Amino acid sequence: MRFKTIYFIFSLLIILPGLYFLLISGLKLGIDFTGGALLEYQFEKNITVSDLKSQIESREIEVGQITPSGNNTFIVRTKPLEQNKINTLKVSLNEKFGTVLERRAEFVGPVIGKELSRKAIIAIILASIFIVLYIAFSFRKIPKPASSWRFGITAVIALVHDILVVIGVFAILGKFLGVEVDILFVTALLTIIGFSVHDTIVVFDRIRENLTKHMGRKFIDVANLSVVQTLGRSLNTSLTVVFVLVALLLFGGETLKWFTVALLIGVISGTYSSIFNATALLVWWEEKLGH
Repeated sequence: MRFKTIYFIFSLLIILPGLYFLLISGLKLGIDFTGGALLEYQFEKNITVSDLKSQIESREIEVGQITPSGNNTFIVRTKPLEQNKINTLKVSLNEKFGTVLERRAEFVGPVIGKELSRKAIIAIILASIFIVLYIAFSFRKIPKPASSWRFGITAVIALVHDILVVIGVFAILGKFLGVEVDILFVTALLTIIGFSVHDTIVVFDRIRENLTKHMGRKFIDVANLSVVQTLGRSLNTSLTVVFVLVALLLFGGETLKWFTVALLIGVISGTYSSIFNATALLVWWEEKLGH
């Protein structure tokens, strides 16, 4: 913990580039945010999602998502299309794959509209407040001058750090690689929030136990001891998740690719921030204001 200033600088260096591109160009929003066309096709031949996607993109149509719905039928979400382009696409699919039945062709609004986005932000803010209150209540019996409120607030700051890292990376990916964010990206963010808090509380709970066992020791020494005691568990837990996500990234297909990347970044960031942000910030705060 005596190197905590280095950890803070390192975190800033990771976050700032992403924040810069987030402010300059924002996230590249997918169809779930912008709306578009919903097309459903049934094929007489057996085809794969990748075959269908390649054929649609060869017509210079941006594909958001392709979902198999059984019986050689696929639901395709694309950016907004004119009717003549939809007609041209059907002709192209017939030429490539044989007889194609167009079961549905309609224009749809965004799955994630402004109202839903606003409610999601409010929900995250309320969840953060409740996390602070819950941790402050659970840690209320820690020996003074340590404050249970500081435990809760630093846990939420670490959570915000992890979210900013993921959003910043995707702002950069959107700028240079055209990677879009969709409803799976939002799902990944919500998952990361839960993982980040869980990992932080493991460390904080050990600090609480050691504060009672080692009442005469400095807070920084207790924090160091607690980090060492929980480091193996934190790394092992995170690595099991990372291994699964790497397997999913390699074999999960194109649809889950960026969802998996978001989770990977969030899990790694959450493990790092629990020790090197949340705990380090808690130590700094207790040293500055604890007495």
